[in-house]
Amino acid sequence: MARVGVLAVQGAFIEHENALRELGHECVELRQRADIRNLDALVLPGGESTVQGKLLRELEMFDPLRELIVAGLPTLGTCAGLILLATKLDADPTVHFGTFPATVRRNAYGRQLGSFHTRAPFGDLGEVDMTFIRAPYIVEAAPEVEILAKVDGKIVAAQYKNQIGLAFHPELDKDRRIYTMLVG
Repeated sequence: MARVGVLAVQGAFIEHENALRELGHECVELRQRADIRNLDALVLPGGESTVQGKLLRELEMFDPLRELIVAGLPTLGTCAGLILLATKLDADPTVHFGTFPATVRRNAYGRQLGSFHTRAPFGDLGEVDMTFIRAPYIVEAAPEVEILAKVDGKIVAAQYKNQIGLAFHPELDKDRRIYTMLVG
């Protein structure tokens, strides 16, 4: 059983916790700096990346989390979490953690009405359900980034060292294999 920190300052964190608990893992809601201790993995959920980035700094959680990610803590960033990890945002000078060498386009599929569900091949897992809500996608990734999935020719999942970045929301579907990639 792993102890997984789930960023819980804003966004869809409870669904990630439910998915991880189904697999027998302990979840710790990261709401303040003191919550960041003895973690085996980290989940950065969907939500609003600008708000999450601001709160991470105000709550003095930004630096300790970034240090853990850089040090190799297994990290899953979904939707806004992918934006938080990216080294560059398309047409936006903002950089948050900057630990995932890729350029990400925010709200790439448009507003809420552009949300959709599909199935697509994902790395060695075969087909995976994918739910996209105001989703980003990866415009460009460094050569050392492993592309895990594309939808309509656009990169929607990738891995760099200890970090898995997803444009979609695995917590909203029943398949838990991506969480197993994160924490075994």
